[in-house]
Amino acid sequence: MKKLTVLIFFFLFPLFSFSQTLDDKLKEIDAYANAVMTTHKASNAGMAIAIVKDDKVAFAKGYGLRELGKSDAVDENTVFAIASNSKAFTAAALAILVDEKKLAWDDKVSKYLPGFQMYDPWVTSELTVRDLVSHRVGLDTFSGDLLWYETTYSTDEILNRLHYLKPGSSFRTRYGYQNLMFIAAGRVVEKVSGKPWCDFLKERILNPLGMNRTVCTIKDLTDNAAMPHNESGGTLRVLNRGNVDGAMPAAGLNSSVADLSKWVRLQLGRGKFEGKQIFSEQQSWLMWQPNIMLPITEAQSKNNPTRHFNAYGMGWFLYDYYGRKIINHSGGLDGMLSYTVLIPEENVGYVVLTNSESPAFGVMMNKIRDVFVNAPKRDWNTEAAEQARASKEDAAKEREKIDAARVRDTKPSLPIAAYAGTYSDKLYGDVVISEEGGKLVMRFTPSPNFVADLEHWHYDTFEIKWRPSTAYNFPRGFVTFTIDKNGKTDELKIDQPNSDFWFYELAPKRVK
Repeated sequence: MKKLTVLIFFFLFPLFSFSQTLDDKLKEIDAYANAVMTTHKASNAGMAIAIVKDDKVAFAKGYGLRELGKSDAVDENTVFAIASNSKAFTAAALAILVDEKKLAWDDKVSKYLPGFQMYDPWVTSELTVRDLVSHRVGLDTFSGDLLWYETTYSTDEILNRLHYLKPGSSFRTRYGYQNLMFIAAGRVVEKVSGKPWCDFLKERILNPLGMNRTVCTIKDLTDNAAMPHNESGGTLRVLNRGNVDGAMPAAGLNSSVADLSKWVRLQLGRGKFEGKQIFSEQQSWLMWQPNIMLPITEAQSKNNPTRHFNAYGMGWFLYDYYGRKIINHSGGLDGMLSYTVLIPEENVGYVVLTNSESPAFGVMMNKIRDVFVNAPKRDWNTEAAEQARASKEDAAKEREKIDAARVRDTKPSLPIAAYAGTYSDKLYGDVVISEEGGKLVMRFTPSPNFVADLEHWHYDTFEIKWRPSTAYNFPRGFVTFTIDKNGKTDELKIDQPNSDFWFYELAPKRVK
C-alpha cells in the first residue's frame, strides 16, 4: 500500500504543481494579448476581450486604438461590428417564439413567407425554419452574398432575387454557409412576432440583459465606437463603416465585450440570466445539437488531432477539443473580425473583438481556449505570423505567374467607347461600363461603393483597379468582354478572386 501511495503521489504531484489559479490564467492571457498586439502591429489597430467564468465577468479589457491616427484607446465598452455573431441572436429569437408555441422549428417556411422561393420548387415546398438556421439548404458557402454586401437592396428585394441562385448540392446533404437563409429567418421572426427584427431583439433579449450599447445598425452608433481597418498595398488604412442593413439577422449587430459578456452568461446559463428565463433550457439544448456535419480534412486532423467531430447546430458551430464540447461562432466584415466561444463543461465563455483583419482575433481565440482546457502549450501567435508571411509570398508568386501569362502588345478589338454600356444580371442587377477621359470605369449599380477603373491587359480583357471607396481588399482581378457575331460586346465576364464574394455567379449581358 505504501508503494501505491508513493506512486499516486509521484504521478499527481506534477499536476498539482503546474495547475494555474484563475488569476494566473488571466495574467497569462493578458500578457499573450499584449505580445499579439506587438507582433501584428503593422496590420492590427485594436482589440477587446471579455472572459466569463462561473457566471461572473472575470476579465474585460481593451488593447490598441479605436482608430488609426487618433489617440482614443479601445476599452471594454468600445463597440465593434460583430457580423456573423448576430446569427446566434436570430436563432435565440426564433427559440423564444418556439417556447411561446407561435412557431415550431420544423414548420415549413412557406407557412410564414408564402412568396419565398428557392431555385428548386420542391426545396421551396420542403424548406423548414430549422433548415434556415442550419446551413444545409444546398447552396454553396457564401453563395449569393453579393446581393446584400454593400448594396442598397432592401431585405425583401434580396429575398425576391434568391430564387435565381442555383444549388451546389442536394437539399440537406452538405454544409454550405448561408447568410441569405439567416436573412430569411429574420423575416420569419418579423412575420410571427409582428415586429421588426431589431425591435423584437431589443425587447426580448438586449434590454432584459442590459445590453444597452448594442445596436442593429451603424446608423445608431454613438460614442466609443471602433473604426474598421484593413491593409491596402501593404499599408493599414481606415475604412468607412459598411452598410449591411439589408442583412441584419445575419450580420448586422454592433456590440462591446462588456455587453457581450452578458450574452455569454445567458448562453452558459442555458437561457437564464440573473433569474430571468429568456429562452428555455430545452431550446438551448436544441441550438447546440448538430444539424449538419462539416468534414474534417486530413490536414485539419493533423493540426488538431483531438477534434473528432465538426458540425453546425442552429446559429452555432460545434466541435470537440481535448475532450470538451466547444460552441462558437466567428464574425467578419471589412476591417472587423471577432469570435464568441463557449466551453460549457468549464463554465467558461469569452469574446474577442478586433477592428482590423490581422490574425489577432484567431490567435487569441485559440490561446484562451487552450488555457481553459489545460491544453499543451502551443504558440499560436508565431504560427499565425509564419502563415501570414507564407501567404504574402504565395500571393507574390501568383502575381508573377499572371504577369508571365500576359500577352504583350495587343489591342482591344473595338474602340474604347464601344465597350461602354449597361450589362445586366438577373440575380444581381446592373453593372454599368462608362467611358471617362478615354478610359473605362465599371460601376455596380446596386453597390454604389463598388467602382473600378479598367486598364487594358490584353485582347478584350481589362485589369480591375478598385477605387478606395471599395472597402474589401480584393486581389488582382480581370474583366473580359465577349464579342457577338455583329462585332458588338454582348457579355461581361468578371474574374475577381477572393474568399467571400462569388463574382462567377454573375453573368451580366448587355441590355443597352
